[in-house]
Amino acid sequence: DTCAQLLRPQLNLDIRQILFPKEQEIEKASQHLQRTEITQPALFVIEYALAQLWQEWGVRPEAMIGHSIGEYVAATIAEVFSLEKALAVVAMRAKLMQQLPTGSMLAVSLSEERVQSWLERLGQQGISCQLAAVNSPSACVVSGSQEAIAFLEHQLSEQGIDCRLLHTSHAFHSEMMEPILKPFLEILEKVKLNSPRLRFMSNVTGEWITNEQATSPQYWGQHLRQTVRFSAGISRLLKEFTGVFLEVG
Repeated sequence: DTCAQLLRPQLNLDIRQILFPKEQEIEKASQHLQRTEITQPALFVIEYALAQLWQEWGVRPEAMIGHSIGEYVAATIAEVFSLEKALAVVAMRAKLMQQLPTGSMLAVSLSEERVQSWLERLGQQGISCQLAAVNSPSACVVSGSQEAIAFLEHQLSEQGIDCRLLHTSHAFHSEMMEPILKPFLEILEKVKLNSPRLRFMSNVTGEWITNEQATSPQYWGQHLRQTVRFSAGISRLLKEFTGVFLEVG
């Protein structure tokens, strides 16, 4: 509820009406949720609210890892961003992305190494795709234009390699994001960023985030463009913790 109120001026709507629509509004709400400018704030709101609920129940994180927008939630819980500023940044980031040409993302059941060799092969044919995320040792996501991803999907399917298109409107974590990096940095430079009060993993490095990274607008710009190193972050956590992993999303 708090997030919905804070987001009203950014979105010009009450996000609760999209997250919890009346029966006759379900289809319209689903269409809204396909839009990046709504999807990303919606993800943040649900994750942040769930995290607050668990903490209210006395379950407090010892460490955190997010996935793309999820890292903004981790950073907000760690007090890098105030809630108000985090919501404003996430909403502006999503609006900038919405203005970009559409693209596609493809989940591929291969290792990073094997995906990279496919991308190099495509590059030699003048087709450009990027590695958007490494989610596990045998699961990656590739990002690019709709034509490039359709071509890759066809090639992989012909080889019997498991892959599926994701429900996204744009090619996140790819070179298609580059036109918005400068305006996004200008927004971030006006935001007060604090050193984290709780440890969390960086999607950019797959290591613990440093104070310098968390408080750097350039870091959050890289975070928008670079590969999400989720698998490396999880592996690092598994080595260091004997605790419970709680998914909050």
